[in-house]
Amino acid sequence: MRELTYVARHTVEWREAPGPKLRSDQEAIVAPVAATTCDVDSAILAGHATRRQPHIGYSMDPPFALGHECVARVVETGDTVTTVAPGDLVVVPWSLNCGTCGHCRAGLTAHCTAVPHMAMYGAPIGGSWGGLFSDLVGVVWADAMLVPLPADLDPVAMASAGDNWSLSWRLVAPHLKDRPGARVLVVARGSIGLYVCDIARALGASEVLYVDPDPGHREIARGYGAATAETLEPVRHGFDIAVEATGRVGQLALAVKSLAPEGICESAGNHFRPGELPLLDMYLTGVTMRIARDNVRNHIPDALELARSGTVDPARVVSHVLDWEQLPDTLPEKHLKPVFVRADG
Repeated sequence: MRELTYVARHTVEWREAPGPKLRSDQEAIVAPVAATTCDVDSAILAGHATRRQPHIGYSMDPPFALGHECVARVVETGDTVTTVAPGDLVVVPWSLNCGTCGHCRAGLTAHCTAVPHMAMYGAPIGGSWGGLFSDLVGVVWADAMLVPLPADLDPVAMASAGDNWSLSWRLVAPHLKDRPGARVLVVARGSIGLYVCDIARALGASEVLYVDPDPGHREIARGYGAATAETLEPVRHGFDIAVEATGRVGQLALAVKSLAPEGICESAGNHFRPGELPLLDMYLTGVTMRIARDNVRNHIPDALELARSGTVDPARVVSHVLDWEQLPDTLPEKHLKPVFVRADG
């Protein structure tokens, strides 16, 4: 089979690899039918993520299989798999999780102890598990990981449900439940921030401000009912919830400076570069901050249910629908949210 392989900065190519085989009765093999880029993939393609990160002890030196967001069709399952069957369309979460270890039972599926730390698709950290821009993909614990895609949802619109869409739900939905009508600030550069705008308005935010230098992104945000700005000047006590998804510490600092007393900041940016935060300002205001990879498997069902409600429209974020065979030539280009579709999917 083929897997799309990152080989150098802005360069990917198809490479032949052994096809996955069922090694236990808990496994499944799936074929991606609609796969898309996560916001972090642009950093990988630009070479930022391949620089060694000595403070956490890993590097992502090429070559490696790329991709960790897709809807797939189940091809084969082990004998004890009960939640999915061949032919089903499923959401594949970005991280590997067994569903039964202590961390998984506690909801920390991104920290499953049955696999090496940080085990995921699309990056060689925590082992090599392949990428979701591949003709076939092995799923080690099918019942724990795979989530059936409801029949009334479009696989193209939901190609990001295994990471960015469900992450975006988690960034604001629980907070808006606790703080109805909260004012939400979104500082972003890609799809995560736009999904957050859509979800925040649907769930009752009284105000959403989306900050992004890209005019096309701002136009989409305005379509979701958000106010927009090209740059941010701190708005003292302006927002109850701030979401930063730029990977730039300076932007994160501006976001926290705009929080109301006891405000909440969620950072979904991949911070490959160091920087400083205004800790005294945060202390004086009272800020709760979370900077984390998402334990996405737990949030996929709720995020899919919101998508089914008709109050959100994630399809607006899809910038291009492209043929699977275009991946090597098109993926390195700068697109907001391209979805690559298998003609035989």
